[in-house]
Amino acid sequence: MTDILLYAVTVVVWGSSWLAITYQLGTVAPEVSLVYRFVLAAALMITFCVVSGRRMRFTLAEHGRMALMGVFLFSTNYFLIYLATQYLTSGLVAVGFSSVVVMNIVLGALLFGAPVRPRVVAGAAIGMAGIATVFWPEIAAFDLASSGSLGLVLVLAGTASASLGMLTSGRNQKRGLPVVQTNAYGMAYGAALLLAFSLARGTPFAFEFTFPYIASLLFLAVFATVIGFWTYLTLLGRIGADRAAYASVMFPIVALVLSTLFEGFQWTTAAAVGVVLVLCGNALVLSPGRSPAVPSARTATEKGV
Repeated sequence: MTDILLYAVTVVVWGSSWLAITYQLGTVAPEVSLVYRFVLAAALMITFCVVSGRRMRFTLAEHGRMALMGVFLFSTNYFLIYLATQYLTSGLVAVGFSSVVVMNIVLGALLFGAPVRPRVVAGAAIGMAGIATVFWPEIAAFDLASSGSLGLVLVLAGTASASLGMLTSGRNQKRGLPVVQTNAYGMAYGAALLLAFSLARGTPFAFEFTFPYIASLLFLAVFATVIGFWTYLTLLGRIGADRAAYASVMFPIVALVLSTLFEGFQWTTAAAVGVVLVLCGNALVLSPGRSPAVPSARTATEKGV
């Protein structure tokens, strides 16, 4: 699968997940919905790995790396994002999560010595300016004195967790860990952490037997989790965390289209200008350019990374 196709699938699937998440909130506690989601996703992934004859035995150290990715990417990240969605509109959550582009660049440079590409930084800045323009009415109405401030803290904390998980995945791939099996185990470890957290809190394991809840749960587990993470993390391993994370700037655009179709979103001049800025930033990030040499995993390890 080409990089462009991986990118397109990731954007469409994950962009659609913002709408699906809204159907998961209500009767069932967020952490419990996430247990259902990742148990189902992990079961599907592990079954696929076994049936396809993929290697499933790894060393204890490798399991530790997969568990670390699972903690950041398949549990803490989503729990905080689900909580944030209770305080903020889905559009504002999408805007906050798009900051993962910047976080990947900064954390990648600080933690792993990843090169900072000026072209990617410029493109990300233009794209995020576009997102801010699209959702400016929501941002302008945001009141720091209200519970929305808690939502902002939650979404940024969740985004930071996602960034750490993405960077961990990139390091795992450089160490030779296969994407599919790593995702399968990572989801299982993430589900186990969420299960332990739910039991410790005494959260009731309710279930909503309605079509919207079940359909959104299946979509989130199969498409947004199994397929979406496979395409995204494969892309991350190929082109780097900074460029791959730019897909997160495109998610709100897909969410905006869905909102137009299903929620009656009214287009404005600001929204149209914002979309153009996002597309321009996207083109700048993905355009071919000379990149500095990336240190190998062995070199980074010798430096103590």
